[in-house]
Amino acid sequence: MPSDLDLPTDGEWRMVESYLPVLVFIVMALGLGVLLMALGFILAPRNPDDEKLSPYECGFEAFEDSRMQFDVRYYLVAILFIIFDLEIAFLFPWAIVLEQIGLFGFGSMAVFVGLLLVGFLYEWKKGALEWE
Repeated sequence: MPSDLDLPTDGEWRMVESYLPVLVFIVMALGLGVLLMALGFILAPRNPDDEKLSPYECGFEAFEDSRMQFDVRYYLVAILFIIFDLEIAFLFPWAIVLEQIGLFGFGSMAVFVGLLLVGFLYEWKKGALEWE
């Protein structure tokens, strides 16, 4: 008569054993992380001065308002980077399955890359990539 406290079967133990390397990896990663942080905390020199305790990374006081205007080209270059980074992220899986998706997949990716090229040419023509 089965009960709630039955021992696991041989197949169930094999399934649990297959997760053992993952568990060992997680425990070792956490242990190594904690160990390295503790060593850094224990062994690091502590000699703070006024510059190290200041809120500014550059080591000197800010000389302008924090709400000063930035050139829009910084944002345009960042957006272009994101666009082309995403393009690469789409191109790798597409290249792997190109034989299975055939001519339709090739055409759809050609349209995708064409649209990105049109956007890039527009940014280039507007002078967003020129630094003065």
